[in-house]
Amino acid sequence: MSSTPPPPDRPRPLRTAAVIPAAGRGIRLGPGAPKALRVLGGTPMLIHAVRAMAASRAVSLVVVVAPPDGAPEVKHLLDEHALPERTDYLVVPGGDTRQESVGLGLDALPEDVSVVLVHDAARPLVPVDTVDAVVEAVRNGAPAVVPALPLADTVKEVEPAAVAGEPEPVLSTPERARLRAVQTPQGFDRDTLVRAHAEVALDGEGATDDAGMVERLGKPVVVVPGHEEAFKVTRPLDLVLAEAVLARRRANDGF
Repeated sequence: MSSTPPPPDRPRPLRTAAVIPAAGRGIRLGPGAPKALRVLGGTPMLIHAVRAMAASRAVSLVVVVAPPDGAPEVKHLLDEHALPERTDYLVVPGGDTRQESVGLGLDALPEDVSVVLVHDAARPLVPVDTVDAVVEAVRNGAPAVVPALPLADTVKEVEPAAVAGEPEPVLSTPERARLRAVQTPQGFDRDTLVRAHAEVALDGEGATDDAGMVERLGKPVVVVPGHEEAFKVTRPLDLVLAEAVLARRRANDGF
């Protein structure tokens, strides 16, 4: 007995894409290759970040935003490494700021993408459960979602010193229980994020946090639990920690 075919007007599943801005130089890691191309466990961090996004079955497209003059090199890099076959990949040249690069990544998305993740290439070890939690929250109706962790340290608001290294007066001590350290991937309803990039004009280096741009539109942003392994590799000590996490994964899971 044949099964009943689905109604022709049934809506197609939401398609999710991830945008990875990887055009920065990463000067805090010292001279050399751009931060996203630094090697972690024998593999460039960018490849780890792409694999982390593609590990989610919800993500069908990953757009890597390369340095303006480095798109061919990044495309070759992706071609050299094994990536999940169910996921499509696209490389586009980036801009002078992270905000410009994310905007160029958005411009490259196909029309059928309705959920967008924006992920730091410098967070190469984010677990797939965190990615899935962000996607699920957006699909459930949140216009913007960020993974985040409670803070372990007390935080002080200070008056920045005019000269680096000088003592800085404390202005206030925020209540730590209300604070969170934000990670990526941040997830968005596509129309909301596109509108934020079109309407929120920021000077200087532009936005380093896309959810903050959505906040400025007056749209709600919600937090889901982050993960301690989704830390950002910014300084040499972070790279040492990332190597240790990767070595533990490989020993335990054969990753």
